Amino acid sequence: MVRVMMMAALIGCGNFVETSLADVTPDHLEFRRQAVQRMVFDRSQEIPLAGFHPAKVVGLDVMHPVVGASMGDMSCEIDGGNLRLNAKSASRMTRWVGGFNPFACYDLSIEKFNGSGTIGMAFCDSQQEHRMTASLVVKAGKCGAIQWVVVKEGKEVARQEYAIAKAVDAGLPLRLRAQMQAVGVNLFLETHGEWQLLGYPDFSQHFELRQKSWMQRFEFCLHSDLDAGAAVVIREMTAALSPGTGQADIRAITRPDGEPLMEEGRLWFTMTVRGRALPHPLQGVFSMNPSVFDLKFEGIIVFDTGDGLLRNELASHLFYDDGAKEWRGWTVGFSAYGKDAKGEQKAILAVTSKRDPRKGFSVMRARPIGLPPGMHEDPHGIYDAEAGKWRMLVAEHQGKFRASLWESEHWDRGYTRLSGPVEMDSTGTSLQKIGSKRYAMFGSADRKVYIRSYPGLEPAGELKMHLPPWDGQSGTRIWPNVLPLPEGYPARYIALMMDRLNYPGMPKQNWTYGAMYLYHAHLPAGNDTPYEYTK
Repeated sequence: MVRVMMMAALIGCGNFVETSLADVTPDHLEFRRQAVQRMVFDRSQEIPLAGFHPAKVVGLDVMHPVVGASMGDMSCEIDGGNLRLNAKSASRMTRWVGGFNPFACYDLSIEKFNGSGTIGMAFCDSQQEHRMTASLVVKAGKCGAIQWVVVKEGKEVARQEYAIAKAVDAGLPLRLRAQMQAVGVNLFLETHGEWQLLGYPDFSQHFELRQKSWMQRFEFCLHSDLDAGAAVVIREMTAALSPGTGQADIRAITRPDGEPLMEEGRLWFTMTVRGRALPHPLQGVFSMNPSVFDLKFEGIIVFDTGDGLLRNELASHLFYDDGAKEWRGWTVGFSAYGKDAKGEQKAILAVTSKRDPRKGFSVMRARPIGLPPGMHEDPHGIYDAEAGKWRMLVAEHQGKFRASLWESEHWDRGYTRLSGPVEMDSTGTSLQKIGSKRYAMFGSADRKVYIRSYPGLEPAGELKMHLPPWDGQSGTRIWPNVLPLPEGYPARYIALMMDRLNYPGMPKQNWTYGAMYLYHAHLPAGNDTPYEYTK
């Protein structure tokens, strides 16, 4: 009799917990803005690849030798921690700085330029037959333009000059930046701590630098072409992975069931590092201690589909599969917009890596999962143990992008439609467990974040936000990225979202947004829902 009563009590407790879990739903939560940040070439966040730091050079001609053909009489000496170039006659010289990565940012910082000529960066093969140069054009000590020149098989095939609205005194510290974006480059000039975008040429019609064989033979060099009597003082040159000028498409890295991955006391996120249009962004990785707002840029991921190219795909969802001891996930083949000579089409790709891809520069293998090319974006997948199926929420293009749910016996293939598409515009489609149930959430052009039931995608309300990441003029198709947190954090739920404000000066159409916004939400008074992923 006592055993029966105890069993009944346990069953009752189980029912109480289930009821308590069901009491909280996403539409009951209010997400209140806590902080906002946009990384714009944050130097403290850069991940170094190569550099030329004159103060630390011992043996200039060994560490940074002259490469290719030189002309004239130019002296090079290290003085006061800087490199000084003096042209006794009209002179040209190229010095090796480091290797080349078409997904990196390259900087040249000059302290002073007397006279006339050009000073800049060259990206060239080791035989100097193929090269691209980005240079500051200086006349009588005034920097008036950035010049971009492409040489193919020893012949100049492109030359563009981008004028500075008001010539800059070349006696000021100047920083020239070439933000490589796989198939093109953005050219910036920094003065007084502000970045000015001046040029944005593409080069894929000349060189397919995503091709591994091209990438491996190119080098990063200092290139100078000075008139007689000109002198230049160079502070440093660097090559680094960078968080860029905007971050978007924020997605938590998870376990297969959707639990946010927490390691080293940090949550991990994939975010798009924006460049310009669709062929140009990169897949970045960031981390954050969810008790504060210390976002850290951790690395760049590129993708290998086996065609000889390293591709800049994005809008990825990654998870760690403990059973397979493998990092897995899905990405979207946006690199196909880069005038792809192989005729690839945008598609959702399954991605894998035995190596942890979260830090540094990583390559993940990729292959299509079989959904119709060009039709789907923003994949977010989970393994639903109760259903015994993999479930994936995507934005499906049917006149406009609309949320739909698909399922399969396998994480990387064989998906068939389960529900949807919904009627409204959808972006940033994501699945998340709140209380005892999973929900589908997505942003929209409707100036709302919608909540739908899982797996049927029936209406379940809208997300409440205090100070949403938009105003009356900006776009509202943001990614909700709602996450539950276990006990011990200042908020029971957080959301890390982005805005859609483009970087100034970019040509249209461009997608160079945005800033990152942290939101907190708390359980309603009297609700004691346990952490959703307590085993």
